[in-house]
Amino acid sequence: MTIVIVGGGLAGARTAQALRDQGFDGDVVLVAGERHHPYERPPLSKGYLGGKDGRSSFAAFPDGWYAEHRIDLRTGVTATAVDREARRVVLDDGSSVDYSQVVLATGSRPRRLDVPGAESALHLRTVEDSDRLRESFRAGERLVVVGAGWIGLEVASIARQAGVGVTVVHSSRVPLRRALGPEVARVFVALHEENGVVFRFDAEVVEITADGVRLGDGTTLPAEHVLVAVGAEPNAELASDAGLEVDDGIVVDATLRTADPDVFAVGDVANAYHPVLERYLRVEHWANATGQPATVAAAILDRGASYQEQPYSFTDQYDLGMEFVGTIDGYDRVVFRGDVDGREFIAFWLKDGVVLAGMNVNVWDVSERIRALIGTSPDLDRLTGAGVGSSLGL
Repeated sequence: MTIVIVGGGLAGARTAQALRDQGFDGDVVLVAGERHHPYERPPLSKGYLGGKDGRSSFAAFPDGWYAEHRIDLRTGVTATAVDREARRVVLDDGSSVDYSQVVLATGSRPRRLDVPGAESALHLRTVEDSDRLRESFRAGERLVVVGAGWIGLEVASIARQAGVGVTVVHSSRVPLRRALGPEVARVFVALHEENGVVFRFDAEVVEITADGVRLGDGTTLPAEHVLVAVGAEPNAELASDAGLEVDDGIVVDATLRTADPDVFAVGDVANAYHPVLERYLRVEHWANATGQPATVAAAILDRGASYQEQPYSFTDQYDLGMEFVGTIDGYDRVVFRGDVDGREFIAFWLKDGVVLAGMNVNVWDVSERIRALIGTSPDLDRLTGAGVGSSLGL
């Protein structure tokens, strides 16, 4: 048997690891795409961007690991087609690899703006992108960040700490609305404003110029550099061209298998059925890239696993560290435990008294207890009681 993994991000590397850990002894070919060995991406907008972490600190595995585990790692080579009839992956160097099963771990790419001058903007996805962005951080210069999601706000934090003037442009009145809702999003707006970031909400970018960003109201925001961080698009073209179902990613079941029993998808690109939430979900976070590969490996080896983990994410901005678990879709109430203004608290999102999600801000070693509360209907007095951290005894 030969299993071909297409995509050399963390999800691809961890899939190779999971196959070996679960006893697969056949051939594993990992088509990396990038010229680097697989690496984790969160540091690109956090520690690495800020100059605190070296490249080796976020490698998926040490360089020698691949040969030691008989992983045929092919860097700098990209898959151009999956021929399902011939059971073959075609590569851009003119070669091809026959497969028994193929795992698509092709990830996502930054969404572009369709405005004049957009080609001059910076984006953040690869280590080279992070290098270019860090090199642009010169004290006293100005950066406009288009988009107020996690990537945009993390970059704004690093830039401000480097002495760069930052303006964040967002298309609606509330940033992070889909991720957190307005009740908690205000915490992050206040944090950035206290650190000198200027927000322009309800703003439309109509042009990126050599001098900055022009908005729909006719004003120009002067800047030496512009970062566009308006979300990501799944790299699902290989699947679509192969005749597989694509709908905001590659559609897979709870085992991460497509309609073709020998084709799987994992990580950012997978729009997977979640058996607990009873809906399809595509999650662009580190936790999926680390958690889903074990399910894929088990499915390939006919061991009947399904991926049921609640979505998890984290961020570091200035002196604020946060972990989030769950989804807030349909919530009707947010309750807090701890000191919100002091940014040391836990937040819970509920619907009809049932906990949908929780977030701990500068409170540690509680995420598993928060996870255990999801889907339950705890007493609100206990949920919002005095104290945080180890006193979360729920």
